[in-house]
Amino acid sequence: MARNLQVDLVLFAAVVVLVIFGLVMVFSASAVIAADRYHFSYYFLVRQGLWAALGLGAMVRMMNFDYHQLGRPRFVFPAVGLQLILLIAVLMMPRRHATHRWFYAGPLSFQPSELAKILLVIFFAYLLDRRKGAVDDVRYTLLPLGLVTGLTVLLVLAEPDLGTSLAIVLIAAAMLFAAGLRLRFFVASAMAGIPALYLVVFRVRYRLNRVLGFLHPQADPLGKGFQMLQSLIAVGSGGILGVGLMEGRQKLFFLPEPQTDFIYAVISEELGFIGALFVVAVFAVILWRGLRAAAGSPDNFGSLLAIGLTVLLVGQALVNMSVVISLLPTKGIPLPFVSYGGSSLLMNLIAAGILLNISQHASGNAAM
Repeated sequence: MARNLQVDLVLFAAVVVLVIFGLVMVFSASAVIAADRYHFSYYFLVRQGLWAALGLGAMVRMMNFDYHQLGRPRFVFPAVGLQLILLIAVLMMPRRHATHRWFYAGPLSFQPSELAKILLVIFFAYLLDRRKGAVDDVRYTLLPLGLVTGLTVLLVLAEPDLGTSLAIVLIAAAMLFAAGLRLRFFVASAMAGIPALYLVVFRVRYRLNRVLGFLHPQADPLGKGFQMLQSLIAVGSGGILGVGLMEGRQKLFFLPEPQTDFIYAVISEELGFIGALFVVAVFAVILWRGLRAAAGSPDNFGSLLAIGLTVLLVGQALVNMSVVISLLPTKGIPLPFVSYGGSSLLMNLIAAGILLNISQHASGNAAM
């Protein structure tokens, strides 16, 4: 059992700081839009605040829950089944915003693909721990992992949600790499995935337009390149210190949904390079402490689980920020803990709680 059960205060503080910072920036980014749409400037802030309170409570609960229970077959296999059932059921929900991504209950909504990412990490950690020493075995290890991952990705693509599908693939690849899978399997998978990527990107008009807008935004500044150009204008306008909190202009109906996918552009404009660098630094702390927890974990399951959750949180942050500064085409991936979105915030805080739980059991992992 654990030799040191002190909370990793550095990791805990990093998460809480991002949540509080996110609430401030959600209000700044959404106040005008909320007043225009709902005649209530605090509409998005109140909803995000409720989810934050629920999520922080869930995080504390997961911190005090024995993470080894997540690696029991009686949890893992029902969880995988629940994940697939929810992803199938959501496809039968009425379309909103041209997608089938959410379950709705009055004013509340839930996105099952956010839960699927955590459950997939748990499944990978469980199976790779059980198959330790046989990671390269196709039938014994790679086939069951590939089937569950493939079904999950296909169901998420059907919503449609390419960004989350790619995030799932990234997490799976990182965990397989950490488990010691040989490089030739990654090369073979990448080669096999090229035709599929071509079909889901270049044969779908709106996705192709995003790629074209990314490559040549100036060619169609009011169409394909609009989002990218407006994001770059926001980032460039901030300078070193920013134009001031609540003083940004690009959020005023130029940036699409500035409180969600493009909130990092609002941060860059209002708080400047210093504010943008602050966000990067906090996620760097989460990466450091997450990998530290993985390295010190007393068991292989905990180590793999910590790596998967760290990649889940930090990987999504890197993708989001890369989109905002035009390093990647536009994708619907929020900035963890910061972007508006109840399901995303709740699931990310649960992931952070599990990571904090593992860190308490890690050897030599003191409170600081």
